[in-house]
Amino acid sequence: MTSQLRVDRDGAIATVSLLAATMSPPLFTELGEVFAGFAAESALRAVIVRGDTKVFSYGLDLPAAFAAWGPTFAGTGLAAGRTELWRLVRKLQATITAVASCPAPVIAAIHSWCIGGGVDLVTACDLRICTADARFSVRETKVAMVADLGSLQRLPLVIGDAATRELALTGKDIDADRALALGLVSEVVADRGAVDAAACALAAEIAANPPLVVRGVKQVLDQATRGEVADGLERVASWNAAFLPSEDLEEAARAFAAKRSPAFKGR
Repeated sequence: MTSQLRVDRDGAIATVSLLAATMSPPLFTELGEVFAGFAAESALRAVIVRGDTKVFSYGLDLPAAFAAWGPTFAGTGLAAGRTELWRLVRKLQATITAVASCPAPVIAAIHSWCIGGGVDLVTACDLRICTADARFSVRETKVAMVADLGSLQRLPLVIGDAATRELALTGKDIDADRALALGLVSEVVADRGAVDAAACALAAEIAANPPLVVRGVKQVLDQATRGEVADGLERVASWNAAFLPSEDLEEAARAFAAKRSPAFKGR
């Protein structure tokens, strides 16, 4: 166990549980380390990612992020400050890409809210199952950010361009039925117990197949879009290094702390 994650093993199947409702800076480090370890395990046949709190994930822990990375988010000065911000974005992207690059298939078992960084995480998984009370939101737009950890690159491959634009441009919430209709999830089940059971059953079904063939299927499927996703991640890192620092971002942080609606001015 790490401070942010718990890893359980049942033979050739690993289960990664998120131990906090939000994604703090240490979570990204630990997530990358866990999945780097998985990449070296030839015996691993499937991975389940689930939430161990009342939600799957509320996304980025904004107070913790600003406390840890506030000066970097500010991107002050000329090239040096912007380069540091670019490096931070690329580092965080790499942790989510480690999930997508896992040689064994990864299944997301989602309950309740899945917001922002949570969507980045589940779209890096191969398969997604959710509970009937699940809610999804690409929320970054509402906090003056361009989503930069993979949703804008991977979500169109799952639900298509038009639906991705709708979710990303509005920051709206969608329920489990809409997620199923869009293809974001492949199954909706009753509750947390049912989603854990369904994910375990799906992982066991995958694990029963020839492991090298399963890994080969995943590699071949991923090859078609790997370059496109990588190019998009590099592009958004450069974009946010240039444009993330703004008065609107500062206003979003103030509004969040004060629990009020932000007043954005496009500055």
